[in-house]
Amino acid sequence: MSAIWLHQLPATIVLEPTFLGPRQMSTVRSRAAKAFAHLEVIRARPEQESILANLLELYAYDFSEFKDLELGTDGRFGYSGLAHYWSGPGRHPFLVWVEGKLAGLVLVKRGSEVSGNDTVWDVAEFFVLRRYRRRGLGTQIASQVWGQFPGPWEVRVMESNVPARDFWAHAISIFTGEAIRPVRVEKDGKCWILFSFESKCAA
Repeated sequence: MSAIWLHQLPATIVLEPTFLGPRQMSTVRSRAAKAFAHLEVIRARPEQESILANLLELYAYDFSEFKDLELGTDGRFGYSGLAHYWSGPGRHPFLVWVEGKLAGLVLVKRGSEVSGNDTVWDVAEFFVLRRYRRRGLGTQIASQVWGQFPGPWEVRVMESNVPARDFWAHAISIFTGEAIRPVRVEKDGKCWILFSFESKCAA
C-alpha cells in the first residue's frame, strides 16, 4: 500500500512498511471472529451523547499518558465539539457493544487533520475498554467502520504513542491485505505517524 497525497504533507518522512503474511492475517481474523461473535458497532443516537461523553473521559485519561491533558474545575477532561457529531455534515459517532455491554466508541469525520485533504475519511477518536484489548476486538471494530465508508482514509497517531502505531499498522494491513507504508508528518510543532489507505467497498 502506498501513501497518498505526500505532496501536501509538511516535513514528511516515509517510514519502512510493516508486513503481515497471509498466515498471520488469517490467524488474527480467526481469533477475533471466535472471541467476539456478538460484536455490534452501532451509530449513536443524539440521546446517547452523554454515554459517549462518559466514555471519552476514560479515553482522555488513557491518552494523558502520551499528551499533557488537564482536568477542568469540574474534575472532567471534557470533549469540545461532541454535539457536532449529530448536527454537522460528514460526522458519524458510533458506540461499540460486546455481548450487550458497552465496550468502546469510534468517532469518524470527513477531512484530514494533518494532510489538508478535505475528501478523506478520518478516524477522529477510537477507544476500546481495557478489558477488551489485545484480543482482536479493535481490529474487528475498525474493519466494520472502514467498510461502511468507501474511499480514501487516514489514521493519524502521535509519534510517541508506539502501542497505537503498532495496532493501526496491523489493523490496516489486515483490512487491506497489503503492506503498510506510513509517513511521519510534522505540523504545528507536533509529530504524527500517518497511515493512508483505501476502503474499496461498503461492508
